Formats: sequence, structure tokens, C-alpha cells
Amino acid sequence: MNPINPIRITRLDKSVPIPKYETSGAVGFDLASNENIEIKPEEIKLISTGLIIAVPKGYMLMIASRSSTPRKKGLMKPHGIGVIDQDYCGPNDEIKIQVYNFTKVTVKIEKGDRLAQGIFVRVDRFDFKEVQKIKKNNRGGFGSTG
Repeated sequence: MNPINPIRITRLDKSVPIPKYETSGAVGFDLASNENIEIKPEEIKLISTGLIIAVPKGYMLMIASRSSTPRKKGLMKPHGIGVIDQDYCGPNDEIKIQVYNFTKVTVKIEKGDRLAQGIFVRVDRFDFKEVQKIKKNNRGGFGSTG
């Protein structure tokens, strides 16, 4: 917890709780659905959280599945993680949870169901410089260590 630089947050729905870390060792905070919604088999949906979060400079907000979401709900993030940039915090930039229903049945989500977790990750930005070769020898190509 960093009381000197709190994360700025806007709740689009005042009934949505402010995110919190559930334990002293938690690195992620839960994100919940702000709507009742059904996701059909093999369907991808964006689920509203009712939150806009200002990501601090030098960080990204990574949205990852909770470890129980695939097992309990039959849902997963279709591309692994979500990336929330530092400038995604305007009045219409609501955090949404993208999910894919990998089951053969319709999944019902209720307002308040915790589906994902947010994790602040430090990031750097770099300039790019084109070169003819980066190094002399190949390591073996994609998948060469496995």
C-alpha cells in the first residue's frame, strides 16, 4: 500500500465497491462484474466493471483472470491478459473484462461476481534503433529450448 500516491478512481456506479487487496501479500485486486449478463457458448463478451482507473506514470494495469474463474465459471480471457495504458482514463474509458465462454452451456454472470484481477506493473519505454544484425549466432529459433 502506498498512502502517499493513491490511485485515482471514478465509480460510474456508486454501488460498486472501491477495489482493495484482500490480503497483505496479495499483488492483485479483484475486479467484478457491474451487470447481469449471459455469455453463450464460444462467445466473447466485454463485461462492465463500473470503474475508471488512472494508471500512474511508469506503470500499466494488467487485467488477468482470477485463478478460479475458468474452473467455476467456464470463462477465460481470450488473449491471456488485458493491458490498460496510462492514458486510458477519460470519462468513457471504463475498465471492462473481456471473457470467452469455452463451455457448451450459457454462463450467467451476476453483478458483483469477481471475474478478474488488476495488477499494477512497472514499465519502461525505449527508443528503437535499426541494426543489420543483433548478434552473430542463432540460439536455435522459436521453441529451441523446449
